[in-house]
Parts: sequence; C-alpha cells; structure tokens
Amino acid sequence: MNTVTVTAKRWSGGWELWHGDDCWTQVRHLRNAPQQVRDYLDTVHPETDHSDVQVKVVAAPEFEYVKEARQASDAARVAAIEASAKTRAAVRMLLRAGVSATDAAVLMGLTKGRVSQLASERTNA
Repeated sequence: MNTVTVTAKRWSGGWELWHGDDCWTQVRHLRNAPQQVRDYLDTVHPETDHSDVQVKVVAAPEFEYVKEARQASDAARVAAIEASAKTRAAVRMLLRAGVSATDAAVLMGLTKGRVSQLASERTNA
C-alpha cells in the first residue's frame, strides 16, 4: 500500500493540495482530499490503479500549531499505552508477591475491581 503526503494550504476557494513544490489539486473541504488526490493521480497516471493509495494531509507551515498539537496527542497516546502496560505489570507483580488485591488497589490508586480486572487481562500488547 502506498502513502502520499500532501500539504494543505488555504486559498479563497478552500484548500490547495501540494506535493513538494507542485500544487496537485484543490478541494473546498479537506474531508474530500484523499479522493481528490487519487483522482488527480488517476488523471496523471491512468495506467496505474490508485484506489489503495493512502493520503496523509498535513497542515502548511503557517499552521505549525496544528503539527505541534498532533505531535502532543500522539505522544500522549503512546504514553497512555506505556502507562497501561506498566500498571498491569505492577499489579501482577504485587499480587504475585502476596499483596492482597485490596492493598494493591490502595498502592496503585485504583479500585479493587480494577486491580482484579488488570490481573485477569491477557497480555496482548
């Protein structure tokens, strides 16, 4: 599967979609950008099927705060996954060490029910 990244730049009629130094196409609403880019690619390279092309839309440099917000959200998502794994591991270690579920809950700042739930979850991640 191919991924194409386009930069969205505002203009009076909506958004221009740039790839590098080339303006490929325009859309009124960014929700239409992926299909519009595929349509553009189909026009330029009609011999190739572009239906599986994934289109990543990024904000133009003047919208740097969007990039920063998305990076912060991505970092928070990763941190939450890591925190969940560490919490699950800590609960299991406490219980294996003979600490009661009630005491583990107090130590971990969780409810006893959540401790039991974490202890019984299968480790998939």
